[in-house]
Amino acid sequence: MLTRALLDAGACVIALERDASLADGLRARFGRRISVVEVDVLHWRVPSDPFAVVANLPFAGSGAILSRLLSGPVTRADVIVQWGFASKHAATWPATLKGAYWQAFYTAEIARRLDRSAFAPPPSVDGAVLRFTRRTRPLVREAESERYWRFLSAAFHAGTEVRRSVLTSLQAKRLAPALGFRSSARPRDLDAYQWAGIYAASRREASGVRWRIDR
Repeated sequence: MLTRALLDAGACVIALERDASLADGLRARFGRRISVVEVDVLHWRVPSDPFAVVANLPFAGSGAILSRLLSGPVTRADVIVQWGFASKHAATWPATLKGAYWQAFYTAEIARRLDRSAFAPPPSVDGAVLRFTRRTRPLVREAESERYWRFLSAAFHAGTEVRRSVLTSLQAKRLAPALGFRSSARPRDLDAYQWAGIYAASRREASGVRWRIDR
């Protein structure tokens, strides 16, 4: 259904399908109008040229698939996921590790709610269209995306306050009023802008640059 709608809209479609029989069905139905790639998306070589994503993702494994897709130069992604997943990762609070990371490079919003009755067969939960739009100016430099992921991972996996994981008490005291969070805040309490501000400040201090926080 998505493939036909995209073609009708004039899109150039590359369809990823890991099931050989379903891939053959796509070729038989649409012929040369689409390019079918038989591959598990987790093993797909992400293009270097900008592209958009439209997908009905399997509810199990949505996070891993999105991490793979959003690692490329995606301009926009509209993906159907379960409602709870969309609510969690598009939320400003409480923050999740993946949500904080993705939102440094994309805006995230729930574009639509889909009742479970819209699916055949119907799942046990409702769905949502989760939309990611690439920021014109990312909150963290693209070149530092891997370092930023490690920084966030260290904070979220520490299971303690931010000032005890990736900041010192003195750093937290300086940054909290400037960025608008409690000095005793835990990782889930900070939004994407605050995380990017903490990361930038920690990088400046590590390089010997004096503190400067831009609101």
